[in-house]
Amino acid sequence: MHIPAYARATIRTALPTVPTARQVGGEDCCLCDEPFGDRVAVPLGPTPESGLFGCRDCLTRLVTRARRARDAARVRDAERARAESAEWEPARDRHLARLDRVREAAEAVAELAGDEETAALRVAWLLVSLESAYTWLPEPPEPPPSVGGEAPELRDGAFRLDLAMISAREAVAERLAYHLLNEAQGEEPEMCEEFECPADCSGRHDSSHIDCGPDAVFDDLAEHGVTLEKPEPEPLEPALRALLERLPASGASGASASPGSPASPASPASPASPGSSGSEPSRSAVASDGRPVDARMTDLVEGSRTVLAHFGLAVDDPEVLLSAAAVGLVLDAWREGPLDEIHSREDGPTDGEIVAQGVDLYRRARAALLAARDDGPEALSAFVAVASDVRLRWAGDSGFMLRHMAAEPDDELLAEFVRHVDSRAWFTGEVMRAEGWRGALLHRAASAAWKAPTHFGMPAWPSVVEAVMARLAEMDRTGAPEALADLDAAERVLRGAPDRLGAAALDWLARRGLLDEPEPEVAA
Repeated sequence: MHIPAYARATIRTALPTVPTARQVGGEDCCLCDEPFGDRVAVPLGPTPESGLFGCRDCLTRLVTRARRARDAARVRDAERARAESAEWEPARDRHLARLDRVREAAEAVAELAGDEETAALRVAWLLVSLESAYTWLPEPPEPPPSVGGEAPELRDGAFRLDLAMISAREAVAERLAYHLLNEAQGEEPEMCEEFECPADCSGRHDSSHIDCGPDAVFDDLAEHGVTLEKPEPEPLEPALRALLERLPASGASGASASPGSPASPASPASPASPGSSGSEPSRSAVASDGRPVDARMTDLVEGSRTVLAHFGLAVDDPEVLLSAAAVGLVLDAWREGPLDEIHSREDGPTDGEIVAQGVDLYRRARAALLAARDDGPEALSAFVAVASDVRLRWAGDSGFMLRHMAAEPDDELLAEFVRHVDSRAWFTGEVMRAEGWRGALLHRAASAAWKAPTHFGMPAWPSVVEAVMARLAEMDRTGAPEALADLDAAERVLRGAPDRLGAAALDWLARRGLLDEPEPEVAA
């Protein structure tokens, strides 16, 4: 006789505490204490030959009772779940509405702060009232267990609100700082000398005029008794330094030399190459060489042109340049740096997950760079928001999330990762402000040409796919993911959207060396 799992507890409670010798010997039913006679004795354990035994009538009665109790409990659970859901959903919707209203207010404050027609004092009061509304937001309601342990819509709403608050605070701070500086100036503003303004300057300034140099803040703090060590410039990568020493110094007369021609050594004051991970300053550390910021930016972009010419990337094609810049932005801001250590952890992402997420971020970087052409560097924040989101589930049907591998909520490695993404995207925006949209694209495209010439998004990718498929056709694909069963379909997906092949299939290819990239060749 089969005893269902839900009835075992009911039967166990009905067993006698001190069974008789006849019950232990299998002569009497341990439930009704009647002799079995011709009836079948059903063993109740611990083994089929020893322990206690029960008759079918008693066991059928107890199974029926357990089933009725189970069904009644299910009905009660369903009613409780409906009641909890009916109470939870309105509370969730009310909180989401509060978040949305405050977020809309923050966006409006940011817009008004940038409007010169809004008085500066009024802008300050708007920020005070906005911060008050933000502080008065209640704690988010906790979802009951019956509807799940998380509420992603509340988390996403809070994240969007925090981004809007950051934008509003930055806009108000910038407006008030320059309002105070402008109002404090006399008829002959001293700031114009600091900012090297043109002769027809009105004496009114904003963030587009900033050119105090990288070290001015340390000198200003020293006047208030705060002494900080100035940051030192990061060294160049050895391979890249060797390349630059063979190329003409930026600003030299005439056209750039061919890849194999001799060139004078780069000046010590020249900026690091666009592809160097150590060449980009963070918000708090800008390499100092004694020249104006705009001059260093110009040298940086000119160096990028030289590197791109050396590697033969067709930057005259706007689509090629945009795609290469997107590859470079993902590479510099997301793939390099802290992600290498994250990848090396036991609970870190696989090679396939990194490839899939990198392709997804390439698309977002390309869209953000394209939007920045019309909307300015601020459009890059859309890429930063996704690339630095530690709660984001990665692409390629992957279950990996950065926050799942954190030892604790304030994991310093994840914090460093977020800062790294933000810093590199910020520097791209600074290049864009100084040298224009195309200059920023040239800077990031040089990174891609130097470090990742065969990445998805680069002109060489189709030939990489052909080589992968040729090797794959000759391999034993036993146990390979289903996505690799149809080679023609797999090739089409790999050409146009590798992440849709799935992280598992990409990892299978990576572990067999099919996605390994050749080292870029540098002309002697």
